[in-house]
Amino acid sequence: MTTTEPNQSDLAAEQLRDAMVQHLIELGAARDPRVIAAFRAVLRHLATPDVDVAKAYDAEFAAVTKTDATGVDISSVSAARVQAMQIEQARIQPGMTILEIGSGGPNAAYLAEMVGADGRVITMDIDPDVTARATGFLQAAGYRNVTVLTADAENGAPDQGPFDRIVVTVQAADIPPAWMHQLKEGGRLIVPLRMRGMTRTVAFVREGDRLVSDGFELCGFVPMQGAGENRVRLAVLHDVEDEEIALRLDGHPEPDARALAEALHSPRATVWSGVTLGGSESNEHLDLWLTTALDNLPLMAAKPGARKRGLVTSASPLGVPTLVDGGSLAYRTVRATDAEDRYELGAIGHGPHGRGLAERLASEIRTWDREHRNDQARIEVHPAGTPDDRIPAGRRIERRHTRITITWP
Repeated sequence: MTTTEPNQSDLAAEQLRDAMVQHLIELGAARDPRVIAAFRAVLRHLATPDVDVAKAYDAEFAAVTKTDATGVDISSVSAARVQAMQIEQARIQPGMTILEIGSGGPNAAYLAEMVGADGRVITMDIDPDVTARATGFLQAAGYRNVTVLTADAENGAPDQGPFDRIVVTVQAADIPPAWMHQLKEGGRLIVPLRMRGMTRTVAFVREGDRLVSDGFELCGFVPMQGAGENRVRLAVLHDVEDEEIALRLDGHPEPDARALAEALHSPRATVWSGVTLGGSESNEHLDLWLTTALDNLPLMAAKPGARKRGLVTSASPLGVPTLVDGGSLAYRTVRATDAEDRYELGAIGHGPHGRGLAERLASEIRTWDREHRNDQARIEVHPAGTPDDRIPAGRRIERRHTRITITWP
């Protein structure tokens, strides 16, 4: 009997995979022993042969696999941390039938590990290049309980359901009726849902004709394509290379971009809230509170060059909540405090009403700290046309298929 010794590249990949899993455990992204085992098993580097193996096993690295004609990312293999986070949210059991919307390969393999030999995974994508790549990876990695479909996920996969779980790996602004109808009662839908510009991967549970949140996490995903495509619009305020500043509009009123551009070059008014965060604390619940409480609060995206030049003091790839009123604006910011690894929240305003807007933003930060800091919002999704008296009071987001509400205890 002969045995085949693993070669050096296989051993190196295994060591990198073990290190990635250990990092996922330390981050708290992978907690369930079955999730940990799944991430130890999948040879994710086979899905991105053009990427350095060490990079493929970087827990925070998302490999962009396709861009559109304008350079916007439209397909990727998500970072392992985000994949683990979503799979933890899904609470998958052996023998389940899972629909994955947005293919790539490795995530379907993780799902296949979770459901086991008696379960099924259906992964679908609108782009034949993506599904061809996913098919090649799954065959090379030896997964036989995964079906790959090339189709617009707006209609789900009616011939393959109903599903115990639906895991969406692209940013969605709406929930198509097919996803609800093909999900079993009590089933879980995990979806990166964009609400007023802010994206959270939400774990929803189906309760009759509505979806009710059971937790959410901060995330970033490439946008949905096809019939469900609904991208944010940009209102450019500063258009200098490497210093671009723009507002991301998602149902917000059309701003006076010219006046706001002038305001950005006017003296700033700074208001501090007295509320502090630890260095490892996330702003995700605060920002969701702000968009619940304030009407015209788009996100301001700014390149690092804009901050370096002093045009803005905060720049985030996900955008910074910015209160807008006519030709004035105010955005959330932070500063270091005397306490180690602790930062104070505040607001910076520009324009004729900049100080008033900054004071209002700081006031809502204090309200969040006083009344909701230890709370998590409840997000519900109801079919479009649901009467107001059947929907909870709170921030309502009207989409083509659904009425989404954000409420707080």
